[in-house]
Amino acid sequence: MDPREGAGRATLRDVAKAAGVATSTVSRVLSDPGRISPKTAAAVMDAVRKLGYEARPHGPAGLAGKPRAVALLVPDITNPFYFDIIHGTQEQLKAAGYIQLLVDTEESADVEESSLNSMLSSSRGVILAASRLSTDALARAARDIPLVALNRNDAGVPAVLIDPSYGIHQAFQHLVSLDHRRVAYISGPAQSWSSQWRWQVFEEAARNYGIEAVRLGPYAPKQTSGAAAADALLTSRASACLAFNDLLAIGMLARLRTRGVTVPADVSIIGCDDIFGADFCNPPLTTITAPIEQAARVATSMLLNRLDGGSLATRQIAQLPTHLTVRESTGMAAADR
Repeated sequence: MDPREGAGRATLRDVAKAAGVATSTVSRVLSDPGRISPKTAAAVMDAVRKLGYEARPHGPAGLAGKPRAVALLVPDITNPFYFDIIHGTQEQLKAAGYIQLLVDTEESADVEESSLNSMLSSSRGVILAASRLSTDALARAARDIPLVALNRNDAGVPAVLIDPSYGIHQAFQHLVSLDHRRVAYISGPAQSWSSQWRWQVFEEAARNYGIEAVRLGPYAPKQTSGAAAADALLTSRASACLAFNDLLAIGMLARLRTRGVTVPADVSIIGCDDIFGADFCNPPLTTITAPIEQAARVATSMLLNRLDGGSLATRQIAQLPTHLTVRESTGMAAADR
């Protein structure tokens, strides 16, 4: 009996399952078999023949058989930081005649890699926001499907970076003017490339301004992680902190309030990103404002250029600056800290 009867057209995933390999391995065998061991390549091609799979090449020359869709992968769809990214990419894609496929990767590299594999046959390209993949996994993914990374610059792929440098240096100027001398960085996820970048800039700025730098964490980039971060801040004896993102900072404000610690009289808090709601919390949050929607639009334009036949042979990098927005969560350093 023909294995295709009653089952519809065979997919890349069907071939991978039959051959006992990853979907990305099947893609590489079909596009560049010299990169795969002969034994694995033979198993894949045997599955291709048995299932009658018709391979579709990647890249502009092989896009005709795919839906006009682009996948956007984000680590946490409930994080307001990604609202502007979702909106920016969707508007740009809609104007170009594409639909957006939105995937929540749950802050998991495994979920992200699995989702990428499933997108190979259902989308023409991918935008990865704050990817949690390893450097090697991200580089492999870029060989399988056209993609652009947001806030990731270590895998040789086209990228749009929200540069924290200017905003963090402004934050230190602000804190120095308020007599702060020991400042903590509340770090984000251990696998977050942007968290490491922010720490590097933080250390540099602290040295430049003669400030003692303390690193706390890592913490999940959620409001619920703010309680632990606030407790650690009080233990650190730092008089101010810069949190990896606004959600962490807002969670810290709530915890400090329950502990009877007054912000900013007792300790100053600065967030990152200036998400919707950062100016509504109590007190309104001083934060590093990021051009989030603009970054999403630039990333989408870069990907659409590739899908329309443009070349990414020379890797494209776009960097967008940040700046400090001062509100009421920062003040003069307490004399006893």
